[in-house]
Parts: sequence; structure tokens; C-alpha cells
Amino acid sequence: MTKPLPPTPYIIAETAYNHEGDIKYLYQMIEEIASLKLQAVKFHLLLNLESYMKRTHPLYQQMKHWMFTENQWNDIFSFANKKKLDIIALCDDVDSIRYIIKKKKKVAAIELHATSINDYFMLTEAAQFPGQIILGIGGSSINDISYAVDFLKHHGKHDLLLMYGFQSYPTQYADVNLAKMHAIHNVFRLPVGYADHTGYDDPNNPVLSVAAAFMGFPVLEKHYTLHFGKERIDYHAAVGKKQMQLIRDLMTVALQIHGSGQITLSEPEKTYGNVGPMKKAIVAKRTIKKGEKLSLDNLWFKRTPEESTIEQKQFLHLLGSKATRDIAQDEVIDYSKIEYQFKTVNLEQFTKVKR
Repeated sequence: MTKPLPPTPYIIAETAYNHEGDIKYLYQMIEEIASLKLQAVKFHLLLNLESYMKRTHPLYQQMKHWMFTENQWNDIFSFANKKKLDIIALCDDVDSIRYIIKKKKKVAAIELHATSINDYFMLTEAAQFPGQIILGIGGSSINDISYAVDFLKHHGKHDLLLMYGFQSYPTQYADVNLAKMHAIHNVFRLPVGYADHTGYDDPNNPVLSVAAAFMGFPVLEKHYTLHFGKERIDYHAAVGKKQMQLIRDLMTVALQIHGSGQITLSEPEKTYGNVGPMKKAIVAKRTIKKGEKLSLDNLWFKRTPEESTIEQKQFLHLLGSKATRDIAQDEVIDYSKIEYQFKTVNLEQFTKVKR
């Protein structure tokens, strides 16, 4: 049987609206993300602003300048594909989902932001997508998540991933509550990713970003920017190239340390647990004469330079066996030196335990 392998990192670099409508800036972001050998790039798609927010929303006028056309997205997607990056398309409106499906875009997953988790129209359109659907669940109750999951499963969608994490500046450590990820996984039996929003200027940013990986969650979503710390939209939680390199490397280490969870001993563990050099071996407490029976009086446990073929737990089975030759003090006991017959051990003989 092939032993299970530890999960490998899957890092999604989120561009969000950090480009602020500058398409050259976005291309440069994609270029850098690809150079970091990350697995995926995430875009926010919005094609119909009227269907997304009211005109009275404070961001409405700015959003008009941050949107790209379908033709521009065609070129952006092609560029990311050529860079061998998976594309995660966070769709802010129904038209964006329809565009991806109709144009048969090479997209690894569609993501629905937590703002749309129970939006009937968004869920209905997303259910038509043939690939994976990611649900942003930040700030969502178990009932909110259940509604979305049940809705999509009812429509035949089972390839789902729940993206845990929310934006709050500054985010208090205790509010992150990573232990909740295990609870969510246990409730829904779906893969869970971590969208980290640690402040860019937090000195613990790299470690906090990979904290979920230490718990065995291999999917990380992280905001990216070309100009670390520069005041642009979504810059508060965005890291630059240097920080992302460190996060990438730390995440690999974190998942290696977490391991595969296999219960059987690894080869290094077997070596560490060898009887004799590591675990105490059964030895002669004193010289045992040929024909003498092994007993509690003439056996002992000691660490020895040589390995023993008899495990510690077999000790009681040896009692009563006869030595086939003289066995010197401290000599390791093995089956070549005794006349052994298998017998059932009666624990009452050695303990007060009644069976």
C-alpha cells in the first residue's frame, strides 16, 4: 500500500480591485504572481454595475472606472492561461458568471463572495458552471452556509470548497478563530480553505498567513499588490513579492510538518523505536544457567548497543521458558537462547486484575 502523502500548498494570489482599473498594472501583477510559482490567480469580475450596487453606494462612481470589458477579460484570461496559472473568478454579478459559462473560459473555479452566499440568482447561475464552486463564508452563519451548500447540491453541484476568513482592519487575533475551520469541515464534509486578511504591516503576517497550513489546510487565499504598503484599494491585507515568497516557503514547511496523518510508523519512527539501542531490551539480570527457567528474578530491561528481536510487550510470554545454554549477565535474550513454547498469559498471576 502506498503511504499517504502530505498535502501540497495551493496558494491563490488575489488581485481584487488593487489594479484600480489600470489594465497594465493587472498584467504586471499576473507576471509577478507567475514568477513566484504560485498555483492560482484570483480576479474580481464585474460586468453589470447596476445589478451589483445602488447608485447611492459610496463606491459606485469609483467602481465604474475599475471595471473591464468582456474583450479585455478575454485577453487577461488568455495571458494568465499562458502563464500556467489556474484562474479563480470571483463573480460579483450574474453577467460575469454567464460570460464565463457562455464563452467557455478556462477557469479552475468560480467563487461567490460572502455578500452573495444566499443570493438566489447568483447561486442559480453558478450551479450551471461545470467546474468547482468556491463559497466565501466569512461572516456567515452555519444556516447561511447550509442554505448555499444544500442549494448547489440540489442542483447537482458537489465539487465545492468553503473559503473561511473575513476582512476586518485591524483584525484581532482572537477573532480569527482558526479552530472553527475544523468544525466547519466536520459539519459539511467539504474542503475548507483559508482567506487570510492579516494587516500588511503586522510583523507576524507571514506566520499568521500559514497558520491554517499548520492545521493541515492546504489552500490559502492572499491579497497581492505590486507596491507593498501603498494606499490603493484592498492594500490593507495585501502582500508584495518578497512577503509572498516567504509565505510560499513557510507554507510548504507547515504542510510537511503537519504530514499526512498516517497512523502507521514512518521509517524514521521505526528506527527511533528499535528495541535495544532506543527502547530497553530484555536482558539477563544475572547469569542464567542452561536449563534454568526465565523468571522475574533473572530478567531485566536495559538499553543495549545491539538490537533485539524480542519486543518489550512479549516479556510475560517468556516467563517459564528454559535457557538452552548459559546466558551471561546483561546478555540480550532472544529465541535462539531459550526453549520457548507459546502460551496464553494469565495476568492474574502477575497483577490484581481479574479477567
